[in-house]
Amino acid sequence: MADYGRDVRFGYFLVPNADDPLLETAQTAERLGLDLIGVQDHPYQRRYVDTWTLLSMIAATTQRITVFPDVACLPLRPPAVLAKSAASLDLLSGGRLELGLGAGAFWEAITAYGGAARTPKHAIDALTEAIQVIRKIWSGEPNLRFTGEHYHLTGAKSGPIPAHPIGIWLGAAGPRALALTGRTANGWLPSSGWAPPSRLPELHDRIDTAAAKAGRDPADIRRLYNVNGTITDGPSEGFLRGPASQWADELTDLALAYGMDSFIFWGEGDQLTQLHRFAEDVVPLVRERVKEERQG
Repeated sequence: MADYGRDVRFGYFLVPNADDPLLETAQTAERLGLDLIGVQDHPYQRRYVDTWTLLSMIAATTQRITVFPDVACLPLRPPAVLAKSAASLDLLSGGRLELGLGAGAFWEAITAYGGAARTPKHAIDALTEAIQVIRKIWSGEPNLRFTGEHYHLTGAKSGPIPAHPIGIWLGAAGPRALALTGRTANGWLPSSGWAPPSRLPELHDRIDTAAAKAGRDPADIRRLYNVNGTITDGPSEGFLRGPASQWADELTDLALAYGMDSFIFWGEGDQLTQLHRFAEDVVPLVRERVKEERQG
């Protein structure tokens, strides 16, 4: 276990439910000082608005906060067009877009929407190809060519060039996906539900080993964490279920002992209340404690 020494950042996981006050919630997150807003991407979910449309509207109605898909559903978003969309939104927002990317899940729902069902191997192969295609589209170079099993470029034209170097953050779980993260990605984006603290050292090690073999510094890879739970007024009911003081203790430990540097809060219950409690009662304590520990 290690502290990679990266600045600690905080965000909000916005579920794109069409009946919710989505833009108002995003604006509140910015006003409360959070750094990031992540939006899950499930185009086949009938209750959700489209993630990319929502990210664009959030960027248009905020000034500072960074937005990202958490994570984009690659089988339903062709990588060249996804790269164009990401570069465009980054340019129009003044450099406030990062790209969370996933290999896909819920294959029956994906195929119902016209996407291809992929085996685990083919899903990671396609993700590997997609990263190459996306970066080519961002390069500004002419006459782009790429021949893969899943994706192709045949004399494509790149552009626009993003306003800043967009990070590609992978929502990766398996050994091959973690190795891909270490070799090529700018960030790793797991969730506390399937990557609890007990698993983090092993998963970091797979990323770090692959990074070192590729000649990369593992500390250059951002480690974001979707943290799902409830901030309460009562005693602890387990990991990420308890009072603000418990949350501050656990997130500080995750930063300093478990290598995570960004926390995307996914609260249960009353969303506005949970958002305020996270931003006002938890985040300042974690920032202060991490700073003190690193300086001490």
